[in-house]
Formats: sequence, structure tokens, C-alpha cells
Amino acid sequence: MPGEDPRAAGRAVSGGRTDSGNRVAGTSRTCGRGFSWRVAAPASAIFGVLSPAAAMAQTQAGLPVAGLSLGTFEVMQFAVFAGVLGAAMMSAIWLIRERTRVSTENADLRSRVADLNAALQRGEALLNLRDQRVVVFGGDNRKPELLGSLPADSGAPEERAAFLAFGRWLSPRSAAALEQAIATLREKSSGFDLAVETIGGVPLEVQGRKSAQHAFVRFISLSDTQRANARLRLENQRLSEEYETIAGLIEALDMPFWLRSVDGRLRWVNRAYAEAVEAPDADAAVRESRELLGTRAREAIAAHHQTAAVFGETVSTVVRGDRHMYAIRDVAGRGGSAGVAIDRTEIEVVREELERTVRSHGETLDQLTTAVAIFDSDKKLRFFNQAFQKLWNLDQAFLDSAPDNAMLLDRLRSEGKLAEQPEWRRWKETILSAYRAVESQEHWWHLPDGRTVRVVANPQPKGGVTWVFENLTERIDLESRYNAAVRVQGETLDNLAEGVVVFGPDGRVRLSNPTFASLWGLPEDRILRDKHISAIRAECDLLAVASPWDGFVASVTGFDEERRDRHGQVELKNGVVLRYAVIHLPNGLVMMTFVDITDSVNVERALLEKNEALQRADQLKNDFVQHVSYELRSPLTNIIGFTELLSLPETGPLTQKQREYLDHIGTSSSVLLTIVNDILDLATVDAGIMELDISEIRVEQAIAAASELVADRLREHAIALRVESSGAPVSFQGDEHRVRQILSNLLSNAANYAPEGSIVTLACREKGETVEFSVHDNGPGMPPEVLDTVFRRFESHVNGGRRRGAGLGLAIVKSFVELHGGTVSIESGADRGTTVTCRFPLVPGIRIAAE
Repeated sequence: MPGEDPRAAGRAVSGGRTDSGNRVAGTSRTCGRGFSWRVAAPASAIFGVLSPAAAMAQTQAGLPVAGLSLGTFEVMQFAVFAGVLGAAMMSAIWLIRERTRVSTENADLRSRVADLNAALQRGEALLNLRDQRVVVFGGDNRKPELLGSLPADSGAPEERAAFLAFGRWLSPRSAAALEQAIATLREKSSGFDLAVETIGGVPLEVQGRKSAQHAFVRFISLSDTQRANARLRLENQRLSEEYETIAGLIEALDMPFWLRSVDGRLRWVNRAYAEAVEAPDADAAVRESRELLGTRAREAIAAHHQTAAVFGETVSTVVRGDRHMYAIRDVAGRGGSAGVAIDRTEIEVVREELERTVRSHGETLDQLTTAVAIFDSDKKLRFFNQAFQKLWNLDQAFLDSAPDNAMLLDRLRSEGKLAEQPEWRRWKETILSAYRAVESQEHWWHLPDGRTVRVVANPQPKGGVTWVFENLTERIDLESRYNAAVRVQGETLDNLAEGVVVFGPDGRVRLSNPTFASLWGLPEDRILRDKHISAIRAECDLLAVASPWDGFVASVTGFDEERRDRHGQVELKNGVVLRYAVIHLPNGLVMMTFVDITDSVNVERALLEKNEALQRADQLKNDFVQHVSYELRSPLTNIIGFTELLSLPETGPLTQKQREYLDHIGTSSSVLLTIVNDILDLATVDAGIMELDISEIRVEQAIAAASELVADRLREHAIALRVESSGAPVSFQGDEHRVRQILSNLLSNAANYAPEGSIVTLACREKGETVEFSVHDNGPGMPPEVLDTVFRRFESHVNGGRRRGAGLGLAIVKSFVELHGGTVSIESGADRGTTVTCRFPLVPGIRIAAE
């Protein structure tokens, strides 16, 4: 039974012979749990006869397996063993194959490492040569690596930091070129080959290349032959750079430059040359052989080169149609010649202008009343004006001989024109020290004849002195007179009834009188000289009702370029009214005057109040008349209408007396309606709402219509109407209704004053740009006092007339004529009648409205 011998568990018991390949039949196996089973045949026979699946099937069916007596548990153990054994065999096979592959790869890698070590040794041997040095720049920001070295005689330092500081051991030109090439190599991967030169003059060859991750710069030491070639390359590079610089400079110059071959033909010109000869570009100027200089100038240059290599003269030529002066410098060599033209036109113009200016200054100084004399650095007289000769009364020949300054002083002393000095020599040395001075000197000479001369010595920049002699005799005399006048003026101002104060440009008091302080009620000690206007304003603002001192301050200290004077008045709190005036004086001074006008203002206020009362009364009168006129118009219209209705036969028969009454009622009503209409017209004019209906007026028709309106009145008094229209225009522009009204009023007025059986004349004529209508009657005329009021409204004068009117006729005439832009005039006198003339413009500019 299993488990009966626990000590034998896990231990195999063998009985019989075994070999290395097969197990002995009947070998007993004991499982880990104490189960034991015996195998009657070898394992190979078992695997060959029965597969595990078949054995499992037979075991489940309860059938015996080929002589084996196995249970379920034994079969399971056998299956596990078989699986583990198979996995172990498969792992062993994979491990054997993998080890073989790794061994092969290791052999290959050892071979490649050996090859790389050999290549590295060869590269290091090449890089560590003494004739080259390599700088390796990585792709990141790590410091560059240095490999190899250069000979000591090359001048390249061994130390890393010193070597990378190229500017310390390379020439400036080479260092700048190398740094720029390295920057281009690292940024743009552009390789380079350069020849550089150390500070000691040793040439080196530098090559720059770029790989995927690194940039390499190799410095190579050269042999003697290579050094010679490198020096030639460096020299060629230097010459090329200098040529490019010089060519660029010449091209940028505003001076024409040219190169000629040996035969004299143009070989190269710059931009300025092409512009001067009006060529599209420099190549076109050379190709077309456009010459800047004339043939004669070129021949002169060629002839000069036969004896001298350098030609330098100023020649004249035409550029862009204008004459120019050029300073030519042309140098001949073995390969041809080169020339440049410097435009001297402006310089010549300036020189001529300077000469004209000097002459003009000389002429100007010669016209001055101040004596001027100019001495050069040798103290010789070079210029003097007429005032100088007149001041000292010296001979012209002596002055023209350019005398010395000391000699001139001695001459003036000997002739008694200078006052004697206690120490003449020292005094003269003091005067002549102006030639050694830097700044101007001033002296006062009191001459024996009583004149006083102010002498100013002005040193010149290039030596010499300009002497100015100013005769101040009259000035001193005027100053004394001025001082006397100022004192008189001060006394006068102190006694004026007006307050006066004068301020300077700085706002401080220059002058004042006691009246000013008295008018403003200020103590006299408050208005002191040099007191600022702001302090005065602070006190006066408290005394005035509406202080004007802000405006005074602005006028005194402001920047008004027009400097407008001001006038006005101010009322003080004590009732005093002052009229002021702000007057701008020369030199920035401002004068203020104050006058007490309290009495005048009180009278003026009374008159203004009275005038306002009169105006209000006149307005009330006009309003009353206008209102009454409107109120009367409707009843009058009714009266006239009913009067006409009663006159009709259909209304019924009337007696003779009744018919006469109706005629009087109609006539009176018509007259009253006319007066009302006139009043309304004048009211419309006064209101500014009347507009004229401008149209073409036929003169003959207007005269006929107006004559017809007054025909009855003229026949009533046997007055004849004479019309004179031979000089009248056919028509003119105006309001036909108003023109007829004007003419009818004039004719009615004339009919009222014309004697029985007389003639009234209506004349019309064209006069310039106006049409003139005149109505003349042979009446008694108007006295002068009536003429002054004839155009006033409601001013009625009988003055020999048949009836007294309302006084509106001429007022309406004047208003309507002025609405047309015309004028009215009256000529009247005793025994010569009255003539009223109205002038209308032929064509009014616009539609005229009352204003």
C-alpha cells in the first residue's frame, strides 16, 4: 500500500544491471507521495507502443494497457513528466542555437573593433602631426575640441583658449575673414578654403568642412613654396579688397572719374561721369565714347602729359546745358591715364559772391556816418571810409599810403587832434595792445575841440584790428536834454488830473503819478517804482465792481504781437466811474491812463433812460397805429362795398342829395383805405417781412399807369402832366406794383402843391447803371427845416398845399426805393418849386427783402 514505508519515499530501488542508454526492466519508481509503480518495459518501448492519449483512453475505459497496470494518478504523473522533458529538450535546442549565433556575432564585433582601433590609431597619428591642427565643433553648445598642433614658428599658441581667440595671433584682416567663414560654415554648412596670416607674417591654410553632426576647421602649416603661394594669395586678396573698396568709393563719388587706355580712349567711368554726359549708365558712356571735356581741353591734357605726368588746371565745360567750372586732375601712367573732375562752380560762384560782398561792405561802410578803419596784422591801414577821413581831416594821399597805426597816432598828436597824455608812450602802447588782445576793447577819447569819441578795437581772427570811431558828442548832448525833459515830464505828470501809470515788459512799474493812487483810493507808498503789476491788481480787484485788471496784466505781460490799444471804463465800489485807456509804447512799455467820469456817466445814464422811454413810446405808437389800421381796414372795406351797392340802380332810386352824400362817403372811405394801406405797408417794412416781386418793368407802361391814377386830381385843378422819357430805357428790373405806387405818390404830392393851371413834369432817363425818375412841380417849395423832416412818418406840412395829408407818402416812397437798392433826393427852394428824384438800379443782383 502506498505510504506504508515513508522512509523509502522518493528513493529508487534497483535490482539488476543498467546501462547508459536504457533503464532495467522492473525498475521501481516511487512518487513524492509514497506511491510506487513498476515499469515492466523500457520507456522507449512504452513511447513506441502507446501514446499518452491512447493510454488515457484506455485507462478511462478500465482496460489494461499493454501489460501495464497504471492508475489515473500515475498517468497524470507520466504526462507531466513527459511535458517537462519535452520543454527541457526544446529549451536546450534553442539555447544551443542562440549560443552559436552570439558566438558568431561576438567574433564579428571583435574583428570590427580591431579594425576601428587600427583606423583610430591611424587617424590619431595623422591628426597629431606637427604641421596641422583641427578644431571640431559639435552640433550642441559644447566646447570645441582641438586635435593636432602647429609648428612653433607659425606663431599659433598651443593653449586651447588662446588658440581659439583668433584675433590675438592672426592679423586683423585674417581673423575677421576666418570668424565670418566659421560662422557661415556652422550656420549654412558652406565649406571654405582660406589663406590666413599670423601676426608674425606666417601664412597658414585653413579649410572648413561640415558633416552631419560636426563642423571641422583644419589649420595647415605650409612649406616654403606653399608659403610663397599663400603670401601671393593673401596679397592678391588684399589688393582685390582694396580695389573693390577704392572702386566703390570712386563709384559713390559725386565727381566724374575716368580711366583711359594708352591711345586715349575711355576704358572705365563712374556713375557721376555717366550722369554728367547724360548717358544711361557707365557702360553706355564708355561704349559710345561720350566725352565730358571738350576737344581743346583733351588736347591740352595730352600735350601736357608729353612733359609731365600730372595735369592740374581748371577748365570750363557744359553739363546738362549749363556752364560748369571743373578742377581737372589727370595722371598718366604706363598703362594709360586716370582723371577726376572736381566741380568748382559753386566755389567760383561763392568767390565771386565774396568779392561782391566785400565790395558791397566797403561801399556800405563808406556810406556810414561812423568812422571805420581796418588795419592788417602788420598794423598797416588797409581800409577806411569817408567818415574816418572826415573825422580826422587827414590827407587822402597819406591814408592811401597805408600808414602804420603808430604813425597815424603820432600824426594825429602832432596836428593837435588828440589830447595830450601825461605818458604818451604808455598810452599808445595801451591802445596798440589791441593787436595782441582776444576780445574787443573800448576807449573814450575827449578831443581838444570838445568832441567825445568812443573808440572800439575789434581784433580780427587772422590778425589785424578793425577800429570804430563813434562820435558821441551829439548823443551826450541829447542825453542831457533827455534827462531834463524827463524831469519836466515827471513834474507835468505829477500835476495832471488824469491818473497815469507805466509798466515795463517785466510787469513792473516804471512811472506813475499821485493822481493814479488817488483815483483808486490807494496809499501813495503802495505804488512804488519796480512794484509788480500783480501786487497792484490784488489791491485794485477789491475796489472795483468788475475788475479789468486781468486784462491789464495780459496786455502788460502777454505776447500779443499786434499790441492793440484798449479803452473802457470801470466802476468802483464807492460809486466812482473811471474811464481807462491802455496804450502800448515803444520798447515793450504799456501806459494806462484813468479819468474820473462819474458826472458824465450819471448824465449819460439819465439820457439813456430817457431815450429808452422814448423808444418804448414810439414802439407803443407804432403798435397802436398798426393795430388800429388792421381794425379799420375791414369796416372800411364794408363801407366802400355798401356805398357802391347803394349807388347801383337795382338798390333803388336816390335823391340828388343822397347821391352826393354817397359820393363823399366813397371818396372819404377810399382816402382812408389808402392811408390804412400805407400804414400797413410801412409796418410790413418795419417788420422786415416785405419782399419785392422782381420782374421786368416796361417804363412807358409804368408811367402811364401811375399817370392814370392821379389823372382826376390833375384835371380837378387844371394841372397838366408833362412826361419826358426820351432818355429812358425800354425796361428795367423791379417790383412793378411798388414802382407804380412810388410814382403815383410823387405825382399826388406834386398835384397837392402845384398851382392852378401849372405843369407837373415827370421825367425818366437812364444814367449809368441806374434809372432815374424825377417829378417836378412849380409850388412854393420847402424851407430847409421842412426838408430835414420830410421823410419822417406822420410829419405833415401844409406849406401852401391844398390839403393836409397823413404824412406817409414820401416815407413810403423812400422805403420802397431803398428796398430796390436805390436812393431818393429832394431839391426845393423858394420860387423854384420842388423836384423829387428816385434812382433805381437797372438789374438788382438778388431778390431784395426788407431788413
